[in-house]
Parts: sequence; C-alpha cells; structure tokens
Amino acid sequence: MELDTAHPLRSSPAAAAVLSACSNGVLLVDAGISTFPILDVNPAFCALTGRTPEQLIGSSAILLGDATFSAALAAVAGGEASASLLLRVGGAGGSAPWCQWTISAVPGADQGQAPRQLVCIADNVNELHEQQALLAHLSTHDVLTGLANRSLFNERLQLAMGRARQRGDGLAVLCLALDGFNLVNESLGYVAGDQLLISVAMRIQACMRPQDSLSRHGGNEFVLVLGEVDSTAQVQAVCEHIVRVIGAPFPVIGQSLHAGCSIGIARYPHDADDGVTLLRYADMALSHARSLGGNQLQFFAPEMNQRTAERAQMEAALRIALIEGQLQLQYQPVADLQHGTICALEALVRWQHPVMGLIPAGRFIPLAEAAGLTTALGYWSLRRAVEDMASWRAAGLAPVRVAINISPKQFRDTALPQVVADVLAQSGVEPSQLSLEITETALMQDPVASDATLAQLKALGIGLTLDDFGTGYSSLNHLKRFPLDLVKIDCGLTGNIVTGTDDAALVKTIISMAHHLGIEVAAEGVETEAQCDFLRRNMCDQIQGYFLAKPCDREEVAAMLAARHALPSHLLRIQKQARTLLLVDDEQNIVSALKRLLRRDGYQILSANSGQEGLAVLAANAVDVIVSDQRMPGMIGADFLRAAKGLYPDTIRIMLSGYTELQSVTDAVNEGAIFKFLTKPWDDEQLRTHIAEAFRLKEIADDNERLNLQLRTANHELAAANRRMEDLLRQKQQQITRDEISLNVARELLQFVPLAVIGLDDDGMVAFVNAAAERMFRQNGAILGNEAEIVLPELFPDGLAPSGSHQVDINGRCYQVVAHPMGANSQSRGSLITISICEETE
Repeated sequence: MELDTAHPLRSSPAAAAVLSACSNGVLLVDAGISTFPILDVNPAFCALTGRTPEQLIGSSAILLGDATFSAALAAVAGGEASASLLLRVGGAGGSAPWCQWTISAVPGADQGQAPRQLVCIADNVNELHEQQALLAHLSTHDVLTGLANRSLFNERLQLAMGRARQRGDGLAVLCLALDGFNLVNESLGYVAGDQLLISVAMRIQACMRPQDSLSRHGGNEFVLVLGEVDSTAQVQAVCEHIVRVIGAPFPVIGQSLHAGCSIGIARYPHDADDGVTLLRYADMALSHARSLGGNQLQFFAPEMNQRTAERAQMEAALRIALIEGQLQLQYQPVADLQHGTICALEALVRWQHPVMGLIPAGRFIPLAEAAGLTTALGYWSLRRAVEDMASWRAAGLAPVRVAINISPKQFRDTALPQVVADVLAQSGVEPSQLSLEITETALMQDPVASDATLAQLKALGIGLTLDDFGTGYSSLNHLKRFPLDLVKIDCGLTGNIVTGTDDAALVKTIISMAHHLGIEVAAEGVETEAQCDFLRRNMCDQIQGYFLAKPCDREEVAAMLAARHALPSHLLRIQKQARTLLLVDDEQNIVSALKRLLRRDGYQILSANSGQEGLAVLAANAVDVIVSDQRMPGMIGADFLRAAKGLYPDTIRIMLSGYTELQSVTDAVNEGAIFKFLTKPWDDEQLRTHIAEAFRLKEIADDNERLNLQLRTANHELAAANRRMEDLLRQKQQQITRDEISLNVARELLQFVPLAVIGLDDDGMVAFVNAAAERMFRQNGAILGNEAEIVLPELFPDGLAPSGSHQVDINGRCYQVVAHPMGANSQSRGSLITISICEETE
C-alpha cells in the first residue's frame, strides 16, 4: 500500500525547519487507516526512541504504546478534540523514557470532514517522573534503611489484622530499640551510627518470614509485625533469635561493635484489637524492658498501662508544681579539708507535694527529663539559690559558694550564659560565689559547642565543676581541655575507698591527675570518719556527705553558717595531733599501774582489756603507740598487733608480756607487726624510755607526712595558679587579637575618609597617614616613620607640635588643623591630626 505523504507539516521548507528544530518528539499518523501508520517523524522523536526515520515511517503507531495509547488514537481519529496520557515512548516497558503524550487531529479540507492525520507530540518528562516516584517512595519509606516508615507501617498493620481476623489467629507487634546507641554516636560519630542502623535492619530482615513486616520509626527504634502467630512461645522464640543475631559483633568503620537490644511486645487480639493501642502497648513494654537494664524482652501487661497513667499524672502534677511553688531547695554543705570549715553548698531540688508529701528527687527528676522540664527546673533552681544567697548576705553571714546542677539539655540551651549573667546582675551576688555542676556526658555530647558555652560562662567569673567524675569517660584529656575549677568524685567510688583497693587506687589517681592540672577535688557521699581520713591523707580538697551534714533548708544553713560548723581538727589535712597511747591487757591491775607510770609523760592514754576491745578503740580514735600483752583471752597479743598493723600501719606497736613462748612473738617481729618486745616485770625508766622513743619515731613519721602534704599542697596551689595564669594569658591573647582586628578595621576605614588624617606617636613620629593626607603632602616625599616637625613643616608654623586647633596655609589655601589626644577612651597613645579646608566666612 502506498501512503499519502501529502500533509500540512511538510507543506513548506519553513514548516519542515520548525519540525526539525522542535525539542519535543513529533509523530504524524495517518488517521484514515485502523493501524495508524506513521507518516513522518522529527529528529527529536527519533532520538527518544533510538530509531531512524526509515525504521519508523510506515510502521504502525499502535506498536509504540499499549492499549491505552491505541484507544487514545482511535478516540481522536473518531472526533475527540485531543487526548493526553503518560506513557513510555516506544512501549510500556524497557528503559525508554517516560513522556507526556498529546494527540491532536489535523482538520480536513472541508468543515466537519473526518481528520486525515493525527499529530502526536511526546514531551520527555522522565526526570520529573522519576523525582515524583522517588518522593512517593520517600513518603512511605525510611531514607536511611529503605524500610517502611510509620505511615506505611500503619497500613500494613491494618492489613495484617484483617488477615488475622479472617484466619482466626493472631499477630504480635514488636518495638525494638538498641541499647547504648547514643554512645556510638557520641564516641564514633553519626556516620558510624548510621552504618550500625543499616546493619541492624539487614539482620532483622534476615530473621523475618514472608508474612512479617519491618519498619523504622526514627532514631534507633524498629517496629516489627509478626503475622500468623499462634502462641506466646512462638513470639518469644522469634524475639530471642533476634536478640542473639543483633548481639553478634558489627563491623563498623574498621571496628568491631557490640550492640544489645531491648524488645517490647504486644499481641493481637490478646492485648488490644486496634493498631494504635497495640503500638502504644508495645512501646510501654519496651520502656519497661529498658528500665530493667536493657537486653531484655518484655510482654505487655495491664499494670504497665496503670504505671504509664500514673506517670502521666505525676508529669502533669510536676508542671503545676513549677507554677504553684511546690518545689523547694535544700543545701548539702561541703567542707574544706585544709581548714575544716564549710566552703560551699550544693543546691538540691525537692518536691513538697500537697497530698503525697516530700517526693524524693530520684522519683521526679527522671519524670522531668522525660517531659522536657529539666531546663525549666534548672533555671528555677538557679534563681531560687541566688535569692537565698542574697538573703544570707543580708543577714550578715559570710559568703559561701553555691553549686547548681545543670542538666545536659539545659547545658545545650544557648541562652544559659545570658540567663546566668542576668540573674547575677539582678541579685547583686558576686559571680565567684556561684558554681555550675556539669556532667562529663553533657560536655561530650558536642565538645565544640561545650567549649564555646564554657568559655562564655567562665568569662562571667563563675566556677565550673565536673560532676560525677569516675562514672563516665573519666578522661584526663577532658580535664585538660575544659576550663574546670573543681572535679567531684562520684559517691559510688567514695563508698568503697576504705574497703576496696581498686576504688581507693582510682580515687588517688583522680586526685593526683586533677591536682597536676591545677584543679581542686571534692568527694561526694562521705559517710564515715574513716572515709574522711582516707581522703584527708590523700590530698582531697573537699568532702560532701552525711558525715559532715545532711541536706537542709535555708534556715538550717543560716544557723550552721552562723555557728561556724566545721570538721573535727584531727581530720584536717595538715595537723599536729596530741600524743595518744593505747594500753591493751586483760589484767586491770597491770593497766592501772602502767597508767600511773606513764601519765607524768603527758600522753593521752586509752585502754582495752582484750584484742577485740583494742581494735574497737583503734576504730574510734587516732592512736600513735600501742602497748599490748601477749596472753589474752580470745586473741593473743601477736595476732592483735598483726591486725592493728594491717588496719593502722602508721601506729608504733610494742609488746609487754611475761609470757616467754617466743615463736609467735618472733614471727610477729619478723613480719613487722611488733616494733619492740619488752618483758614483765618491767623496769620503769627503761619502759618510759622505749615508749618515748616510739613516740619520737611516730612524730618523725608524722612530720614527714605533714611536710609531704604541705609540699603537695604547695605544688597543687602552684599548678592552680599556673592554670589561672594560662587562662588569663589566653584571654589577653584573645583581647590582643580582637584589638588588632579593630585596629585594622579602623585603618581601613580611615583610608577611605576624604578628610586628611595623620597619626603621631608619643615621640612625634608619623605612625599613620591616610590616602587623603598622602595626596595633600605628596611633594614632601616620604612621611611615614619620620619626625613630623621635619617632614610636615606646614603643620608647625611656630615650630611647635600641634595641639588643640589652629589654622595654617598650605599651597595658598587655608586649612583647619585639629589635634585629638589619644587614650581618653582606650589604651591608645599619641595623637590623631585631622586637616580640613577652612570654612568661608562672609
């Protein structure tokens, strides 16, 4: 069949040129034949299809599309005005681009005549179509893992519940969260955290069946729907398998990471019959699993819902408490171990509920954190503490530093430095009397931002304390990096320093490294004299705990400060104790005789009738020298002195006995438990001499320890002074840098001022010349760096340096010369001279 190629598109060279230049694909189709043969194509259409005109012309246009395209061609050929549809060019499949097709009829020669040709225009919208498809995918899928998001999860959950109803079985919703995920982000960065999440998603997917569904709801939380569930045991088996799989090491950025997970489970229809409630119950179960320490499975139980409701009620009540003044501050004193006096107070927030009474902080602080109230709570504590400090000052009490705890969220609040500055300014309290306690975890969430915030706070003149040291990173680098004044050892370490060698060694190390950097150390949770004495002997600066005082209200604090409450003198770091002697003998007449003999030597004498009593006396008193019998009921003297050496190695131990069996005594001497062995009956003067010698040895040891403490104290004070000097030098350097920038800006501005400006130093040398002055005195040669009187004689008509204002003649014109002395409002010196044309007078 021969095609009629006479058509309007080729009616002229101009039309052909337009067709060829068109960027859209154009196809001319014969409308009079049912197969719609192609009459002509333009180059753009050939490029879209990857075919030549010879391959296309004469073929059926129907082959370029699907049934929809064929129907659109037939409709326009049958009289429709036009048709529009989205279709891949060249067919429905393959890699051909998506195009927006527009099909129009070419009118016949006579009005109303059926069209002879159809014009099909293909607009390439492939990129737009792909973007729309991507947006559609992102609206239902997680960007990072490619899993379903919350929206698609809800749809899948509804479908799964419908299938469960039809089959008559059940399903389970699992909320899964990684334990300690934030630590990965903080220590290795967010790239590592993202890689870990992707790996976790892949491992969970490997545990799933075709009827299960997995989604990510943000953060480190995943939600699974387990379909076709028949029993609790089946669900538990799946969960335990997931926990084991996730517990295996993950290779992340060249490291091997271990990640545990917690899972909360709710079952349909056992726990709820709607999706919203199922998800809420699974989330409650997850919270309970995490509260148990993580790496736990927890099925939902009705009492969880009750606890959640109670928690919500408590949260609402806490918000009311902030408004209605139900909160109060108590203060726990901190004592200085060098002087024994109260040197600081830690402000502790308490909640006096009108119905439930006093609610401990451990119960409502986690509520405040979950509800996002810690920042408001922190600012309330700050303002109330500063008010109390002002009231103590008004009562004539000596100023004492008060420490306020700053939560991680409050520390990240950019308004914190300004709020602190405003509160101090309004109250008149000296900044040095306020300290902020910040945890190491809060500082390390964003170290760069922490540097900036701490610098602003430090500039206010307040103290900065690192709280709970020893429980987190406990890094020497962090102590060096941040401008800290005090480190607080956590009470978890303090409680075991007397009985636990590891904690004792760790506390000694913390004190030593902090002092090396010029930072003071305080120990929290000190409850016994033995703990206080250990800290005193190991150079701790301050103690806080029930041994000194429990938290008390502001009236009790005022009374304590007025009474100058202090530690006992024998617990101060540097001291000279009274000479104390302990006599241990089961024969009372021997003890009495020894007391009569030795009282004249001025000793403080204590006594005990057995080894057990002797150890009790040692626990309650500081003893220098021990004199013990050997034969005593319950515990022989050698064993008693051996125990005394282990517990109180600084004591000097003497055995005085009439018992001549020497083996146990010899062993004790060889072990160092006995300093001397004396026999009964004794020679009075010889016994007095030996005891006096023991006290001299003890005093020498005490003097050595005292000198050592004094030297270490001096070294610590020197390190602290060096740290303060480094801070000052750093601030000065920053100020110099700012001044240099300001000077350069000023020089730059003066260069563009049309007024002639010349700067002189104190010696009358030209230190600055702007562009206008250089043009004015171009004929004078080099000016900068020379003596002004010589190179600028025009300004010195009387041979005197200009001062004030006067007029001069320069090149036949009158100029006003004004000298501005420098230094009135800055540290600048010399003078600035401006030269302007005299104003004309009538």
